[in-house]
Amino acid sequence: MSAHGTNPASAVMAGFSVVAVATAPDGTIDLADLEKKAAAHAARLGCIMVTYPSTHGVFEEGIRKLCAVVHQHGGQVYLDGANMNAQVGLCRPGDYGADVCHLNLHKTFCIPHGGGGPGVGPIGVAPHLAPFLPGHPLAEAPSSGAGVGPVSAAPHGSASILPISFAYIAMMGGAGLTRATQVAILNANYMAHRLDGPYAVLYRGARGRVAHEFILDCRPFKKSAGIEAEDIAKRLMDYGFHAPTMSFPVPGTLMIEPTESESKAELDRFCDALIAIRKEIAAIEDGAADRADNPLKNAPHTAAVVLATEWARSYSREQAAYPAPWLREHKYWPPVARVDNAYGDRNLMCTCPPMDSY
Repeated sequence: MSAHGTNPASAVMAGFSVVAVATAPDGTIDLADLEKKAAAHAARLGCIMVTYPSTHGVFEEGIRKLCAVVHQHGGQVYLDGANMNAQVGLCRPGDYGADVCHLNLHKTFCIPHGGGGPGVGPIGVAPHLAPFLPGHPLAEAPSSGAGVGPVSAAPHGSASILPISFAYIAMMGGAGLTRATQVAILNANYMAHRLDGPYAVLYRGARGRVAHEFILDCRPFKKSAGIEAEDIAKRLMDYGFHAPTMSFPVPGTLMIEPTESESKAELDRFCDALIAIRKEIAAIEDGAADRADNPLKNAPHTAAVVLATEWARSYSREQAAYPAPWLREHKYWPPVARVDNAYGDRNLMCTCPPMDSY
């Protein structure tokens, strides 16, 4: 999964047929498979959409070869800039051979990352594609081509967001932006090092390092303890944390992306929580905890549940609500206990007033 899920969706909406390229065992793109498929579809090859570094948390060392192969067979390279926070100040997509790259303002340039972030940011293209950029009749300086007309009602998209990123870039300066990139990569490698052992880090680069994010493989726990990635994600709420990305890009895993914004103390606290949860899983594996009635399967624990008169669970209220020492000083109480996520996704309920009340 070098590309994000929105990439093939965008291609389909644009009328393309999507051909998946295989992943090598180390998490990088299988270049041999890419060459084979690029040659087979050369007559109709439009482009490849690639994320760099990949969502597997590794820098694609064959990125230049990938671009060359696609160009050789008549295609273009669209580099998804979602992971630019591992590149700013260190490297440039144009140098690899990419023809198009969008630069997300969320995550990389100080706009909140949660929920996907606002869909706004510049799109850079190679000179030969400049005539095909969209234009806008209200823009101060219409693009040279303006061949496709406007694609947004506002010339610059969500304009209210842009001053935040502008101020961030201006205050950080070139040296500060480069430092942020370096710290984001350092933070990810620090956490991957701490968590390697209790968990398995699924992919690493050729030198044993990860990029700005990494994947913890939680799949073995399903067989050993009946625990899935979702159980770990729910249990993290009891420790005061929102879970990282779950089951993407690999089902049954957790993808952790600390960025540059957290202190070492906070990174350690998160690592400590995951290590403590791993010990709770080990208790199930060893038979000390019940496979069905345990803190992970019942997580998260609300104040209403913990303070109820009846407590018929096989573990203590203290273990449920205060599994780590820092929770004595600051405790976040989840407002809702375990819900069926899949059912909720498939059975939407509107909380707004009925139409006849308007």
